[in-house]
Amino acid sequence: MESDSVARTDRGAGPWGAISVLPHVEREPGVLVPQAADRHSATVLWLLSTLPAPSRDRARLEWQEHKVAMLPLGTLFSAVRIPGQLVAALTGCTETAELDAFMDQALGGGPVICDPRHFRYYAVVPADMPKAWQRAADAWRAMGVELLGLGSYLGVPQVDAVGGARACASYWSVPMGSAATLCSPLAVARLIVAGRRSTDPGEGV
Repeated sequence: MESDSVARTDRGAGPWGAISVLPHVEREPGVLVPQAADRHSATVLWLLSTLPAPSRDRARLEWQEHKVAMLPLGTLFSAVRIPGQLVAALTGCTETAELDAFMDQALGGGPVICDPRHFRYYAVVPADMPKAWQRAADAWRAMGVELLGLGSYLGVPQVDAVGGARACASYWSVPMGSAATLCSPLAVARLIVAGRRSTDPGEGV
């Protein structure tokens, strides 16, 4: 079993669906937008719904005390662990703000968690990606990329933990804009392939 501050899995495990029943407020005549507080609350509830009801208070306590809660993968969402070195190779920089901005652009605003302690990024993707992209995952594993699904847990930061000012704690490199908003698997795959080519130009897809 692998275990670190952000992800735990029970097995060895590109660049670039949402449910919304939120109340809206009218910003301009004829334009309705969800209130930020409603989006925040809905996202928290959606993340907690990966757990059985008796465990949700435990997760809230983990967020309060440790800023990160361990949530199971493979039901509502999964994750792709991407080494920071691969992202740095694509950008040619190591500045946190620039790397975060790149991930935002490359993945079309899809949610990404950063673990600065181990210099890893976790793209939050649809639950079925590890199974649907299993063949690609076998090739990506040699690059340190791992698809984490059923049997794995992800350390998910508080919804409002954004920006790289938290030197050691995991944070949202790209925040989850609203409940159930996830990264496109194709966008994640393209980023990984681009990273592979940048680190080893002789490699194909």
